[in-house]
Amino acid sequence: MGETSLSGEPETDPEPQDGHYRLRLYVAGQTSKSVAAMRNLKRFCDEHLAGRYEIEVIDLMKSPQLAAGDQILAIPTLVRRLPSPLKRIIGDLSNTEKVLVGLDIRPKDDRS
Repeated sequence: MGETSLSGEPETDPEPQDGHYRLRLYVAGQTSKSVAAMRNLKRFCDEHLAGRYEIEVIDLMKSPQLAAGDQILAIPTLVRRLPSPLKRIIGDLSNTEKVLVGLDIRPKDDRS
C-alpha cells in the first residue's frame, strides 16, 4: 500500500540484528526533491551501512494517512525506526555530514 523496499530484503524481519538500520523515507510523488532524497539515501546506505539496512519508501500522495504514525510535518522526511531512539531528518539528504549526524553514524574512516 504505497510502500516499497529498496534493499531487496523482506520488510518483515522478526528481530533486526545489532547494527541493523530500519529506515522509512516519506515522499510526495515523484517530485525532484523526492527523487533526490531516494537517490541520496540509497547511495548513503550503500556507502555507510552496506548490508545492514532496510529502506521503506512511503508515498504520501498514495497513502496520506500514514503521515500521522511518524508525525510527518514536512517532506521528504527520513525516519530512523531502528536502532532506537527514533530520529528524523527533513530534506533531500544531499548533505552527507548532516545525515551521518542525524542518524548517529560514524564515518567509515573514524571506525577502529
